[in-house]
Amino acid sequence: MTSATSNRTARSDINGRSDETGTNATPHAQSYYAATANPPPERPALDGHADTEVCVIGAGFSGVSTALSLSERGYRVTVLEAARVGWGASGRNGGQIVNSYSRDMDEIEKRYGRDAAQALGGMAFEGGDIIRERVRKYEIDCDLRAGNVFAAMNNKQMRGLESRVRLWQQFGHTDIELLDKESIKQHANTDLYVGGLLDHMGGHVHPLNLVLGEAAAAERHGAVIHEDSPVTRVEPGQRPTVHTENGQVQADYVVICGNAYLDHAVPALRHRVMPVSTQVMATEPLGEDVAQRLMPSQTCIEDCNYMLDYYRMSADHRLLFGGGTVYGGTTPENITAKLRPHLARTFPEIADARIDYAWSGNFALTLTRIPHMGQLDEQTYFTHGYSGHGVTATHLAGRLITEAIDGERARFESFAALRNFPFPGGRLLRVPLSVAGSWYYLAKEKMGL
Repeated sequence: MTSATSNRTARSDINGRSDETGTNATPHAQSYYAATANPPPERPALDGHADTEVCVIGAGFSGVSTALSLSERGYRVTVLEAARVGWGASGRNGGQIVNSYSRDMDEIEKRYGRDAAQALGGMAFEGGDIIRERVRKYEIDCDLRAGNVFAAMNNKQMRGLESRVRLWQQFGHTDIELLDKESIKQHANTDLYVGGLLDHMGGHVHPLNLVLGEAAAAERHGAVIHEDSPVTRVEPGQRPTVHTENGQVQADYVVICGNAYLDHAVPALRHRVMPVSTQVMATEPLGEDVAQRLMPSQTCIEDCNYMLDYYRMSADHRLLFGGGTVYGGTTPENITAKLRPHLARTFPEIADARIDYAWSGNFALTLTRIPHMGQLDEQTYFTHGYSGHGVTATHLAGRLITEAIDGERARFESFAALRNFPFPGGRLLRVPLSVAGSWYYLAKEKMGL
């Protein structure tokens, strides 16, 4: 396990660098993560024709996890990334290793039946294990720390956490403990919460450095990654061809991992997910004493509200504070203004702290809030829609798709067999209908129902 202790200085090369022609390559979002990223290698755009066994579309967690799993098994893999490795949600998220799915096994059982709940429950805690295993194996410098806390704002939410303990214990996850109003202050020294749930097998990480480290590991196993290579279309066939503006990749299999940033490249998947933006800001360095006083245990926190806040301390003692969900994937005009009242409510002591970075990113939401994995045809796989639980679920997805391509299909089929639905009203109405639904849940929260 790695944990940096010294402050990092900003590194500008990840936010825009010049290629051989003198043009600027696609920059990362101007985030704290980009400013403190480990320097990546040059990865040229695809130019011309390439032939491979598996072509992966997208170099976020899903795509890189799949590429690494496949290359570890000896497959020849080519990855096409529209911008930069980790450019999308994988390099912008809150960095929290949260177990299970956006809807837990009891909800899965209600929708899909007991067999489905048992199958998915048996995999619900695997994603975090994959991350920890890779950080150790490949010595990835990504500030990995143990422990995440679900914080209850009221007694109803606390009862929900008590139910979660019983549920997770049924699936073998016992390394969890309930916290009362006083003990949760070891994790967040605020009067905001009535209690919480500590998951020792959760944690937090510098997400961009994690995905960059995994990409480098895949390349050491022979994978080839092309950046600045947005896919324009996928031509099906016995050996499908993936087209970019300046080249083509022909492969035995294609794995589509564009998630919220896939855009128009694969029309069959466009209506299955909705982009949702979430915002994060990073304070100025607060100093070790303040950081220790506010968050003594250095775990990460997310509250139990429908529109939740989440936060953690960085390796250089900044508070990284996120929330502000926006359906449709738009960015608020002023991210800091949107998030600062939530920060002030949580930690009044640093209500006026300088904000050094503020950024937005999109994750993909499914109608059921359960990830979609499946096939468009025998040669073409897809995975998307982690609905806010992407750090862990993406790593699981990469392993399951690798197993399926390698002939071990049972676990992948547990997801692929779940019926998924497009958003009602299509692309035109999915946002207003989802917003209306969110108002309903927010109103219930305010009434304590």
